Amino acid sequence: MGADLRVMQQSGLLRSLRDRSSTMKKVASIILCGGEGTRLHPLTLSLCKPAIHFGGKYRLIDIPLSNSIYANCYKTYLITQFLSSSLHRHIFETYHFLGREQSGIEILTAEQKHSQAAWFKGTADAVRQNMDYLLSNPVDYFLILSGDQLYNIDFGEMLSFAQVTNADVIIASLPVTSSDAHRMGILQVNPHYEIVNFCEKPKVKRVLDELRTSDEILEKEGFNPQNGKNYLGSMGIYLFKRKALIDILQQDGREDFGKHLIPTLVAERKAKAYLYKGYWEDIGTIDTFYQANMGLLQPTPSFSFYNESRPVFSSRLDLPPATISQTWCKDVLLCEGGIIDGSEITHSIIGPRSVVRKGTVIRDSYIMGNDYYRSPIKDHFSMPEEPFIGENCEISQAIIDKNVIIGNGVKLINQQKLTNYDGQHIFIRNGIILVTRGANLPDGFIL
Repeated sequence: MGADLRVMQQSGLLRSLRDRSSTMKKVASIILCGGEGTRLHPLTLSLCKPAIHFGGKYRLIDIPLSNSIYANCYKTYLITQFLSSSLHRHIFETYHFLGREQSGIEILTAEQKHSQAAWFKGTADAVRQNMDYLLSNPVDYFLILSGDQLYNIDFGEMLSFAQVTNADVIIASLPVTSSDAHRMGILQVNPHYEIVNFCEKPKVKRVLDELRTSDEILEKEGFNPQNGKNYLGSMGIYLFKRKALIDILQQDGREDFGKHLIPTLVAERKAKAYLYKGYWEDIGTIDTFYQANMGLLQPTPSFSFYNESRPVFSSRLDLPPATISQTWCKDVLLCEGGIIDGSEITHSIIGPRSVVRKGTVIRDSYIMGNDYYRSPIKDHFSMPEEPFIGENCEISQAIIDKNVIIGNGVKLINQQKLTNYDGQHIFIRNGIILVTRGANLPDGFIL
């Protein structure tokens, strides 16, 4: 949070700052949704990462969007590119409640222009190609977010820190271990939280050692430097002054914020780190996606959907309550519309409209559910007419995508303990079994 901001809180000036007209209404948020999501393959075979279903009834995009809505940003832009039709449909169906006072949500897609006819080449290039639209807003700051991260952050505090420090850019960060540092941008800060060095995904030990955060700074912010989290990792959340963003995009024509523009900003501008103390996860791989979902089943989950003062919005399904017949359940997140007649479900998420038949055992798995009980379309070549999980199946440590048929007696247990496997509509990644959207596994199939 920074020493300057703590002084403001203690003096009561921070509250008055938030009450003035220079609030989040002077901020437009930009959510980047355009990556291919290759590390999340095969979940991204038919839709982009932000559109992937998470926690039973939500999609990943709902988390950054709900945070932006709660912050009362002047306007929120979604920049999309790959396999975005499902994401667009979800946005239109879910967020129509935003009135004109909020200025709502606008989707910006890759498009051919007279001056340029190219796909977005990176995060910075995606923003640069849409600057004409973004600059039409009378805002002082632009908040740049990723469409595939989990967190619950107060952007109002981040803005207050930016205004107090008069920084050109604020980078949200949190302490991470050396193993996590290899997959993140790492900041080095001085006692005033000015960023004096930045390295994207450092691999060399000598470089990483130089970026280590001092114990004094961590202790001052209430962190324990003895727990191994001695590096400040960038969360990929940036708050730019309007002019600073325009200048850097014009002066540095490279494609990516973390890899290219942020090091330039650190060298030439006033960049500060906002230290975040809550939960954050970047859903970059199958393993992190699986673990984040399983984490929701803990008695006190790190990320919770049960805070009524800060709801996570998602689409309304208008389904009946789930029904459970003769099924032993423990540590289960069960969504609406399920018809469950299995034998045992433990430590699993069961998505909307899931149909589980007699004798089936499901453990440590995420069943995404179905879009329908019986398809109204008879000639859709890639979707089964009536998706279900059949009788006497055994499913363990698996992710079952939507609208899947699993025949009777199927065993998805990774009996050969494979780390990776590629089959037809079925994969293994880091020991986790994945069944892709619309798959049809025959009776007796075993993996």
